[in-house]
Amino acid sequence: MTSLGGFQDKVARIDLSEESVAYESIDDEDAKKYIGARGLGVKYVFEKGADVDPLGSENLLAFMNGPLSGTQTTMSGRIAVVTKSPLTGTVTDSHHGGWSGARLKWAGFDGLLFEGKADEPVYAYVEDGEVELRDASELWGKGFHETRETIEDDLEGAYGKNLSIMGIGPGGENEVKYACIINEDDRASGRGGTGCVMGSKNLKAIVVKSTTRMPKPADPETFKEGHQQAMKAIQESEVTAPNEGGLSMYGTNVLMNVGEEMDGLPTKNGRYTSTESMREAEGADLDAEEVSGENVRENILVDEPTCHSCPVACKKEVEVQTMHKGEEMNVRTESYEYESAYALGPNSGHTDRDKVAVMIERCNDMGVDTIEVGNMMAMAMEMTEEGKLEGVGELEWGDSETMIDMIERIARREDDLADLLAEGPRRVADRMDAHDNSLAVKGQTIAAYDPRCMKGMGIGYATSNRGACHLRGYTPAAEILGIPEKVDPYEWEGKGELTAAFQDLHAISDSFDICKFNAFAEGIEEYVLQYNGMTGLDVTEDELLETGERIYNLERYYNNLAGFDGTDDSLPERFLEDGIRGQGASEDEYCELEEMKAEYYDLRGWVDGVVPDEKLEELEIEIGPGTGVSADDSGTAAPSDD
Repeated sequence: MTSLGGFQDKVARIDLSEESVAYESIDDEDAKKYIGARGLGVKYVFEKGADVDPLGSENLLAFMNGPLSGTQTTMSGRIAVVTKSPLTGTVTDSHHGGWSGARLKWAGFDGLLFEGKADEPVYAYVEDGEVELRDASELWGKGFHETRETIEDDLEGAYGKNLSIMGIGPGGENEVKYACIINEDDRASGRGGTGCVMGSKNLKAIVVKSTTRMPKPADPETFKEGHQQAMKAIQESEVTAPNEGGLSMYGTNVLMNVGEEMDGLPTKNGRYTSTESMREAEGADLDAEEVSGENVRENILVDEPTCHSCPVACKKEVEVQTMHKGEEMNVRTESYEYESAYALGPNSGHTDRDKVAVMIERCNDMGVDTIEVGNMMAMAMEMTEEGKLEGVGELEWGDSETMIDMIERIARREDDLADLLAEGPRRVADRMDAHDNSLAVKGQTIAAYDPRCMKGMGIGYATSNRGACHLRGYTPAAEILGIPEKVDPYEWEGKGELTAAFQDLHAISDSFDICKFNAFAEGIEEYVLQYNGMTGLDVTEDELLETGERIYNLERYYNNLAGFDGTDDSLPERFLEDGIRGQGASEDEYCELEEMKAEYYDLRGWVDGVVPDEKLEELEIEIGPGTGVSADDSGTAAPSDD
């Protein structure tokens, strides 16, 4: 058990096959070495072995909060979902905001660990330190929004301040490889197919009812000092300060016009790096400004809800009226995010603001990742143009009308094309000889940052432990925003070191579990004070950074055991050879990946992407279950099609 502050010292292990629930404490040494949330969740998944079938009953699905979740710590409303990904075959962790993480803590839990597979659909009801499995047969087949409303009605209106619902839509039920988990406010654990794993276990939803039992700091004075420093930093940052034109005003979509102006916005499946360069080359009628945060705020914004303990309020709820196939649609959805708008808009060849809003709402209801489904449709558009989908179906560039319907078709696997796209980019590329059309790394597609313009994102995508991802190491903070200092986005030297530093820092914040937007204002000093104050520990800045490094290396070691090595730390060829289709400083740029990998591996102490035994020993990572791996005997792996 652990005596550290911030923990409830209680984890539920739910065996869905046996319909049983067991409760256990948190090992004190594990809590110190891996913090909680992402770090501790990865440790639990690691203990199951790296050779499990992601959709098999033996795969663990962990819902974890951290020692700062649900406390007074700023932006501490997040929860981590950790499992082996059916999309990539790697370990994955996917987080969402809102109130779920806080309420799970207040209900008496640090985590819920789901094993096995229920014979019939169930949902888990959590209240006052107890977990109960309930029948969900009548919910199966419903979209998430109807699922949530039905559960609310069944619980006689208990929804509100003390109830959180996390669940899947048809995408998870039908094992779409990038299905996600949605919570009551349309926050999504979006990446890696966590909803697919949930569906494979016949687990429809998790319902958490709680009172507000906020953990108290073990060292109140130290916590107060850290909290005050953090609040001051957030209020003084141009990015996070309330109503100062950054995240608070425009949400994450504040980056749409920024990405466009610096030629860093992947457009038309990454053929171009801005809508302007596409207009110049093809005469296309599209403009990124139409789907920007500024345009959204001026025209369709209706509310700005916030997550637990957050002064920033980055969520931008919108309402649109638009025509679809001759009928008027009125859609209200939360929230119009940059990544969603990029994938469903410019990267798919259009900038219809209102249609993008409809697609975001439909993705949330169907329970599929907005980034992945948008990029999959862009991939299909390029394949259609090249004649690679003959006999399967077709999807034309910028056809927003068909895109809206395609989301539900994919979630329900309604036809040959939808069924194919539901499998994700790696399987589509393998089956249709379409590797040249895929923007994926380790089976997961890139986010809205072109690695030819932001070189840090190139090495970041390549070395992310969960497949292409901007959130494992958010180098655009330095390359775009100048945090902690401005670096040249077109320069590759030093980006290996920068990326590793961000990866370790974000491993810490994800394990606390607090929002990454903290890092736009706070630094390791504020992290240490708040962590020590809450837990009662006395770790130094260097010790906490080493903990982040340990977590990142444990994930990499898991992936090594699953068969991944440096050959998988790759990028799509168009980023390495094509030379950018842009203007000004970006023209003819490409991503110098091999040079950055050498720098990065040297800093990490890895050999060809493999964590050697001496590094494991240095970080006190125990040799895991399954066959050991060394720098000269690891192989490469791809998930099977089964």
